[in-house]
Amino acid sequence: MRIDVITIFPAYLEPLQLSLLGRAGRTGAVRIAVHDLRAWTDDVHRTVDDTPYGGGAGMLMRPEPWGAALDAVLDGEPGGPGAPARLIVPTPAGRVFDHRAAVDLAAAPWLVFACGRYEGIDSRVVREAAERPTVGAVDEISIGDYVLSGGEVAVLVILEAVARLLPGVVGNPDSLVEESHAAGLLEYPGYTKPATWRGRPVPEVLRSGDHAAIARWRRDAALRRTARVRPDLIRRLSVEACDAKDLATLAAEGWLPGTDGRFLAAGEAVAD
Repeated sequence: MRIDVITIFPAYLEPLQLSLLGRAGRTGAVRIAVHDLRAWTDDVHRTVDDTPYGGGAGMLMRPEPWGAALDAVLDGEPGGPGAPARLIVPTPAGRVFDHRAAVDLAAAPWLVFACGRYEGIDSRVVREAAERPTVGAVDEISIGDYVLSGGEVAVLVILEAVARLLPGVVGNPDSLVEESHAAGLLEYPGYTKPATWRGRPVPEVLRSGDHAAIARWRRDAALRRTARVRPDLIRRLSVEACDAKDLATLAAEGWLPGTDGRFLAAGEAVAD
């Protein structure tokens, strides 16, 4: 995968050289390039922002440096035959990023990130980019219902989630299968040595060597944790994907099968 990030703070993206992402870059699993937007300004102050038309607080990023930067990044080096870029614009006005979005982006051969600052980027930049032949899609993405000072933090979050799904990035790919959200549930609690710590023992079943019992305990623990912490995920869970023991565990947590093949809280099921 090729990854380009355009920002006015290239140093903010230095963590991309660390941990799994850094190793992936060194092994060639990904190609990461960070570009300074100010390189495409044409005044002595390297200005990238101005006041918004219509008034209002704050400043907006000007379209000229963004247009020139995207010209250079998107058209300067082909992403590969038949491989247009996906332009990602982090913004609190975008669709919320989740595991499914990470899987979707991980399938793309080329991601370009445009890191906005201040009150964002002039809207014409996004509309113009969507019409470029070197852009396959433009995605405005939010990492949550809050506002950050810029898109750089969001890029780090998105790339952490996306890159680890790429072949060769995570040492043991089996570990991805049981992670939170991979199967629509939160991950079960984990334990390691020692067997007892500060009077708190590891659940006996995990030390039993009975793999079927361990798998059942982990499934039940994941269902219980999800029901208590993220009930919205239980509502999305398919009843058909659950066996009798799953149904019993969820019933104990107050969730019953609904007529539409999804789960309902016990009170809702009775009311219906």
